[in-house]
Amino acid sequence: MIEFRVDPDGSLWSYEEGVRIARIVPAEDLLSDDVRPLRTQLTVAHLIEGAKQAEGLVVVIDVFRAFSLECWLYAMGAREIRPVGAVAEALAWREKDPGCVLIGERHGRKLDGFDFGNSPSTVDPEAIRGKRIIHTTSAGTQGVTNAVRAEEILTGSFLNARAVADYIRRKNPEKATFVCMGKEGLAPAEEDELCALYMASLVNGSGMPDIDERLQALRTGGGRHFFDPDLRDVFPEKDFRMCTERDRFDFVIRIEKDEDGLIAKRV
Repeated sequence: MIEFRVDPDGSLWSYEEGVRIARIVPAEDLLSDDVRPLRTQLTVAHLIEGAKQAEGLVVVIDVFRAFSLECWLYAMGAREIRPVGAVAEALAWREKDPGCVLIGERHGRKLDGFDFGNSPSTVDPEAIRGKRIIHTTSAGTQGVTNAVRAEEILTGSFLNARAVADYIRRKNPEKATFVCMGKEGLAPAEEDELCALYMASLVNGSGMPDIDERLQALRTGGGRHFFDPDLRDVFPEKDFRMCTERDRFDFVIRIEKDEDGLIAKRV
């Protein structure tokens, strides 16, 4: 897992499994005098328990595939996305809005009675254009519904990583927490940890020169299931490409709430 530590000399470094990876350049070293220096303390939390404790501006990350999918859904023309935790809650939306589209999975597989699974490559754009989407997953939407201490919630993926980082820089909160949702919210996932590290590097302005190489390495790491012939019906290979294209979209997805529940709103 990735964590950030302040060394004795005051410099901030990222560590992965105890190994120092990269120095995070202080914002005040990167910005000119006429630009407000960043005050944001960046932290990384993990899994559902981490989501429950996360504070400040919270970015809930699920690369494979929940929050990559939500970016694609808005790009395809979805009117509204509502993340929910429970399957029963999603199905109940059929009564309130018979025209809504149900998208969801458990253990990666499409849920019975749902229109689509959690796979961006298998969603029909014509079926979701202009529609309200009800979305439930094993990890990503669980993180959103459990982030009860957050002041503000964004969802995160590689597809809009730079947009999320730019949003954090503009807001300049005292604290921002990246929550890596991992595998079903219970075990760490390499892709989510990498996404958090990449976003942090963008926030601080240091960048990650080897990000493209590290994304490709996921083919034999955290994303290898997309290349297993026995799992193609659940994890199409095209999903890997659609979830690892970095900085494709210039919008963020912010979680808001109304009388009907949570809304993942394109901003």
